[in-house]
Amino acid sequence: MYDKLLEIEKRFDELSARMTEPAVIANRPEFEKIAKERAQLEPIVEKFRLLQGKTKELEEAKEMLSSQETDIKELARQEVEKITSELERLNEEIKVLLLPKDPNDEKNIILEIRAGTGGEEASLFAGDLFRMYSKYADSKKWKVEVLSMNTTGLKGIKEVIAMISGNNVYSNLKYESGVHRVQRVPVTEASGRIHTSTATVAVLPEADEIDVKIDEKDLEIEVCRASGPGGQGVNTTDSAVRVVHKPTGIVVSCQDERSQQKNKARALKILRARLFEMEREAQEKEIANARRSQVGSGERAEKIRTYNFPQNRVTDHRIGFTSHKLDMILDGDIDELVIALRTYYQAEALKKGGE
Repeated sequence: MYDKLLEIEKRFDELSARMTEPAVIANRPEFEKIAKERAQLEPIVEKFRLLQGKTKELEEAKEMLSSQETDIKELARQEVEKITSELERLNEEIKVLLLPKDPNDEKNIILEIRAGTGGEEASLFAGDLFRMYSKYADSKKWKVEVLSMNTTGLKGIKEVIAMISGNNVYSNLKYESGVHRVQRVPVTEASGRIHTSTATVAVLPEADEIDVKIDEKDLEIEVCRASGPGGQGVNTTDSAVRVVHKPTGIVVSCQDERSQQKNKARALKILRARLFEMEREAQEKEIANARRSQVGSGERAEKIRTYNFPQNRVTDHRIGFTSHKLDMILDGDIDELVIALRTYYQAEALKKGGE
């Protein structure tokens, strides 16, 4: 590991020097490319240099252990213990930083939430989850743009597809994919019995045209009049768009915008993300066959997380995490969950790296 860190430090210094060259400064794309690579290496180099400094301090403290004076020897022993502990922590932090980066971590996401088992209550829960992620996005200064939404009469959501854009969105939300289960007394239940319902969540990294190229010949595009509840909000033009990707059978419909072109652009954005995810999953299965599909059928047994209202409890079954702050979590305060999931999967990656 030490040799690898020396190579990274050398590369970091080279990039730092290049950023001061007049020719590089004058070439903005080149400058930005170098600056981005340098920024990715900087946290590792900072930890490595701190590690080097602490290693030197440890050597000096160990030399003091040979002192004949009892007080100095005791101070040296305490210092050795303290620095040794700091070095162990730094080594673990550096190992995490050296893990292969997910190339999608910095991407925006397409968030898809659908009501699963449980009828109207499942739709209400899907709405709760969308509100939770929207509030979390607000706290991170991210932008949420609804691409498609299908609501119910009781203000529930059958399906919502949204774009969330900002810094490291996929990195924070990529472990949210799966079946989420709720246990509570539904507003539609007069007898006060606790019901169990589910909603499915899929987090797809946004794919641009460079990531996924779509051939127009592979598309079947239909336009029709958007449906609505009536009144002034009804769209009187043929602006709703339904796109079928013939090779895969993927169907995407968008009707939220009054412009046919805007609805088509949104549908293609969603299609591109789904195709990118299909390709990514196929590649990962070839390499490790370790990643389960993003979302199951919505059956209760497939749950990744349970939201229990009577006990104000949230449990993530993948990592054994439990919090009794359900009200705060549904209000968007999910940082503790996000960090726990990231820490767990980083630890798993470290274990695999050591096998």
